[in-house]
Order: sequence, then C-alpha cells, then structure tokens
Amino acid sequence: MLETNPLLSPWNTPFEVAPFAEIRPEHFLPAFNEGLLRHRAEIAAIASDTSPATYANVIDALERAGEALSRVSGVFWNLTGADTNEALQAIEREIAPRLATHWAEIGTNPALFQRVDALFQQKDALGLDPERLRLLERTRTSFVRSGARLGDGERERLKAIVSRLATLGTTFSQHVLADEAGWEMALDGADDLAGLPDALVASMRAAAAARGQDGKAIMTLGRSIVDPFLTFSDRRDLREKVFNAWIMRGQMGGETDNRAIVAEMVALRAERARILGYPNFAAYKLDDTMAKTPDAVRNLLDTVWAPAVARCAEERQALAELSLSQGGPGQIEPWDWRYYAQKVRRQAFAIDEAEVKAYLSLDHMIDAAFDTAHRLFGVSFRRVTTVSPYHPDVRVYEMLDSSGAHLALFFGDYFARPSKRSGAWMSAFRSQEKLRGNRRPVIVNVMNFAKAPDGEPTLLSFDDARTLFHEFGHGLHGMLSDVVYPSMAGTAVARDFVELPSQLYEHWLMTPDVLHRFARHWKTGAAIPKALTDKIEAARHFNQGFATVEYCASSYVDIAFHELEQADGIDPIAFEASVLEAIGMPKGMVMRHRTPHFAHVFAGDGYSAGYYSYLWSEVMDADAFSAFEETGDVFAKDVATRLRDFIYAAGNRQDPAMAYTAFRGRMPDVGPLLRKRGFPAAA
Repeated sequence: MLETNPLLSPWNTPFEVAPFAEIRPEHFLPAFNEGLLRHRAEIAAIASDTSPATYANVIDALERAGEALSRVSGVFWNLTGADTNEALQAIEREIAPRLATHWAEIGTNPALFQRVDALFQQKDALGLDPERLRLLERTRTSFVRSGARLGDGERERLKAIVSRLATLGTTFSQHVLADEAGWEMALDGADDLAGLPDALVASMRAAAAARGQDGKAIMTLGRSIVDPFLTFSDRRDLREKVFNAWIMRGQMGGETDNRAIVAEMVALRAERARILGYPNFAAYKLDDTMAKTPDAVRNLLDTVWAPAVARCAEERQALAELSLSQGGPGQIEPWDWRYYAQKVRRQAFAIDEAEVKAYLSLDHMIDAAFDTAHRLFGVSFRRVTTVSPYHPDVRVYEMLDSSGAHLALFFGDYFARPSKRSGAWMSAFRSQEKLRGNRRPVIVNVMNFAKAPDGEPTLLSFDDARTLFHEFGHGLHGMLSDVVYPSMAGTAVARDFVELPSQLYEHWLMTPDVLHRFARHWKTGAAIPKALTDKIEAARHFNQGFATVEYCASSYVDIAFHELEQADGIDPIAFEASVLEAIGMPKGMVMRHRTPHFAHVFAGDGYSAGYYSYLWSEVMDADAFSAFEETGDVFAKDVATRLRDFIYAAGNRQDPAMAYTAFRGRMPDVGPLLRKRGFPAAA
C-alpha cells in the first residue's frame, strides 16, 4: 500500500521532517523497493537519451534522480545507527547489499558513462561556472573510479565485490553493537565502587535502570562510562576486567566474532583495487584525497610518531614512579594508564577531573557551542517543540541567520542507549541544495554520553565537551552549506578534508572567554575559576604522548592492511600484532581502535585506508586557528567570514587545497600541529 506508506507520502510536518511517529519497520522494504524502481527508471532514461549530451539532460538529470530513494535512505540509515532494533537490523542485512549493487550498476553503466564523458570532453566550451565545472569533473571521476571503463567480466566481478563488502560491513557493525549491548558487569557494594565519583555512580545506576535493573549499578561498554571507570576505579582487578572486555569487542568468539569478516574484507578490497588498475587498496583510496599516496600518509605519521613515543616513555616513567610510591605495581599495564595518569595530572597540576566536570554540564556546553557559532557566523538557535523526533531524548533546534530567517534544523541526540552504536558522529536527514528549490538541511549530531538520573544534570568530562564541539563543527559544515547541487553539499568533501571544520571548532572550547561564560558549576552557578582554567591550560599537553601513540598506531595498522597486494587467508590479529611490533609500539599500550571493532575502517568503506585523516586535518586546523590568534581576536570577523565562505559553506565546489588556500592565503605546515600537541618542532 504505497500510497499510505509514510516514507513515500508527502511530509506535511513542520520543516517537512520525516513523520517518525508514523514510521514502522515494515514500511522500509516497500519504500526501498519503490525508490529503487523509480531511480532505475530515471537512470535508464538518462542513459538511453539519443539527443546530444547537455549539462541539463546529463548532470542536472543525475542530480535530480533518486529523490524517493534518498529520502527513505536518509531516515533508515540514521535510525539503524542511532535507534535500531532487531527488525531494522534484519532489513539492514537485506538492503545493504542491494543498495551497494544498485549504485555499482549505475557507476559501471557504460551508456551512462559515455554521455558523461561526451559532456566532459567539451567542458571548456560549455561556459560553466566553477561549481558546475567541478561537479562535471567529479562526476566523471566517480564513474572512472567505479569501473565504468572496464570490460563486461571485470564490471560484473566488481559489482559482486561491492555487494559482498556491503554485507560484510553491515554484519561487522551489528556484531560490535551486539557485543557492546550484551556485556555488563554488576558492581555490588562500596568496595566495587571505590574511587568512583558520585556523578559516575549515578550514571551507572541510570544505565542499570535503563536495562530494567533499578537500584543497581552496572558497567556497560559505552566509552562515556568505560573511560571514567578506568580513570577513577581503585579496583585494579575490575579495571582489568573492563579494559579487556572493551578491547575484545568483535573478538569474543561465537556468532559476533569479526575476525573472519575482516580477513575477507581486506582480501576483497585488494582485489577491487587490482581490477581498477591500482597496486593496492590504499593506493586506490588515497588517489582521490589530499594525501594522494600511502607514502604521504606514512610521512605524516612518522613526523609525529617518534616524538610521541619519546614523550610516551617519559609519561610511563612518571606513572610508574607514582604507582610504586603508593604501593602499586611498577609495571604499568593498559588498564593502569588512565588511573595513574589522573593521579599524576592531579599531583602535577592540582587538577581533579571530578572538579572540572562539575562545571561542564551538557546544557551549558550546548549553549557554548551555539554561542560560538553566533559570534563567528552570526547564526542563532532556538528550541523547537513542534517537531517529534525519532526518540524522546533527542532535542530539536532551528538555526536562524542574522535576519531571523530559517537556515537549518538541528537534532541533538546526546545519550548512550543499547539501541545506539558507540562513538559520536554527524549525519543528515536532508542535505542542503538549490537545484530542486531552496532546500534547507536537517542535520543530526549523535553522541553517547552517560545520562544522569532524572532531575540531575548530565556532567561531561573535558574530552566529552570537546567531542560535543567536534561534532557540532561537522554539523555546522552541513547546516551552513550554500551550494546548488546536493552531491556537492556540506560534508561531501575529500575524507582527509572533512575533519577540518570539526577539529577546528574544538579550539574555541578552550578559549578563556567561552569557558568563563559557559563553564558554570551545576549546583552554585558560579563561573569556573580562572585559577582552574589556568591549570587546565597548563595541563594541555599532558598525556599527549599516550593519546598520539594510541591514535597513530590505529592509523598505521589501517594503512598496512590496505597496502597488501594479496591478502587471501590473512590472520587479522597476527597481522595487527606484526604491524605494531614493526613500528615499535610501546609496551603496555593498545591501539585506540583494535581491528575487530575498528568501525571507522570495517563497518563500511568510509575511513578505510583513511583513519590518518584526523591527523591530516589537524595540520590544517592548528594552522587555521592560528589565523585567528594572529589577529589577537579568536572571533575576528574578517577571518570568520573567509572561514564560512571558503570552508563551512563551500561544500565540494572547490578542490580542498584551493579552498584552504583561499581561506588562509597559503597551505599549512606541520609546525602548529606539533606545538598543539606539545612536541618539539621537526628538524
């Protein structure tokens, strides 16, 4: 009954948001089937058109096609990440390979490519503006990279590989979620809770209540509970148990074990690259990024690896000395690092993490992120109560321009729950475009903060607050987008450029003005004392060796997997260990994301051979923030205007290197990055 399917019917709702209350799992497959049917017909019409290729009947037509499919996909994939259930997961397993095959068939359609290529060959005579020229070039590149120029046999094999990879990525993600949702550890009595701050205990009791265990306190595998538990728990045996469960997600044996999935994915990606004419998958993926080559990635990682390892050794020595002085172990294990690091930090800088959290309530940090956007870009936010979101915890806001006109709708989904995959991310229910009218975006930020009990504020760690600013930076990239074509909008940019707007936005959290205005004690309302912010600033580089080694190790392993030219029969765990040994991974440390739960890389194709992107973008974000600091005003209007015009609003209408140069006047260097992490400048 398609005419009554809410996914296909007109959305006569405020802001034309999906009518979430009316949508049920059984609506999705019929809507996907109809969307696929319509899109195939639209593509067939474009490919079979016998009239001369024009921008209107090729590129514009491609951009307009698939509207119904895009709409149902936007709702479905956001729900499967943020509020899934068994019914949605079953649909996901069925639809993921079908969608992958559908897009592969479009990307390898020789008749369609012939029309795109015919238009491309006459691009200089078309009189195109920069965005349209960029879109034509990107469209042709996408077809070439999808295999449109291959022979029939290779095209069919490539489509089979893409479909199988979609199935494997979906299964990988569902396995990790199952391990996270299925594991818990009850904490009984004061001894089990020794050392834990009251706010953390309250969050653990709230987590228990959410699982139907009122009156208890439980550990789950949500990072917002795991990290503080490892930081504060005096029970070394429990820290070890929690840490081992955390790093073994996806490797617990049984039906949710991801090792065989990783092995097959790595082998299929290597084969895909060979079919497309590349020596390995890393070469294929990086060819269309700012980095361009695996060597460029390794050079960047090597630049920070050596000083990070040296700093890490100094940090370990300090932890071991403190541990021994307090009767603890002389050998610092992975489950000890955060615990003793907090003690060293408190001793060296007189900072108590629990004291800092008291000033970082979720509500105030949301206000801080909004106010920073207002001061930089002139936008404002107001709470919307007329929109019914997909979950009661989700908050909805409208973003307005300086004249009060509507710019975007923003969903904030902040709390952990068993139906949500771990981590934090930004996504879009609807992207900005002007091709089919002035369509404004609907953007969502999803996080996994531990929710406080009813009546109490949710308090964030400094890392949590930084995550909120990071994801809101992504959100602004989507909400401020100002392009004509949907495929060029917002975050649809090179993978190693997409983290620039988000990581850059983190810098404003640490500015004294933002902290003193919005970091207020949750009980008294008093502003965070300058003495405490001075301590936070003084400790800014503390434990950066550990953090950098954790991150870079994951990046090295990612690149190494995808530089393999043949990967049949690989043992992912043994290979991971061999890479870590080769780079000299410090003892007692674990990569930030171990292979069996490395969702960035294996729960889809997004960051495969691309986890380095955070560091690549950090070179730019450190340099970009320096542009503000050089003026003496971190909210300098002229710099903010350039930032909005060339970075946040520009989408993919310009090559990323050209976009950065238009903002900064030059390309960045690595110096600000090293200073930001507290490492000595490169020789």
